[in-house]
Amino acid sequence: MPETEPVTAAQPPRSTAWQTALTVLQEVEPPTVTPGSHAMTVVIEYPPGDPGAPPHRHPGGPAFGYVVEGEMLFELEGEAPRVVRAGEAFWEPGGDLIHYQDGNNRDDTKLRFTVTMLCQPDQPMLVLVDDEELAQRKDRRVPRPA
Repeated sequence: MPETEPVTAAQPPRSTAWQTALTVLQEVEPPTVTPGSHAMTVVIEYPPGDPGAPPHRHPGGPAFGYVVEGEMLFELEGEAPRVVRAGEAFWEPGGDLIHYQDGNNRDDTKLRFTVTMLCQPDQPMLVLVDDEELAQRKDRRVPRPA
């Protein structure tokens, strides 16, 4: 049983468990936040085997995420695809960088993750990338094993 702090008339007993309850999942240096920017936190849920969003970017700023359930196949421009599992965090810097994949890596369970996106004023939160631009930037994508 956790220790408790001394009780005073103004304060009920409080566990000291909060002192060790924090686990750092990721630590990154975000860009400067421009006045007038906003943040949005969303929950995304894909059914088993779903490929996720089409290639896109977050021109207004970075996105910070956490996989709650399942496994995500995650791929950013210039990085090899990787699997992010439940309990793991991910991030993308935003801007011009293409986010190729965020799909469900498993066909037997759903994928559920949260993302907090920062967005500068007058910038869209998400922009889809068309086939022509994907072809123009194919040299920036890490080759995938055949």
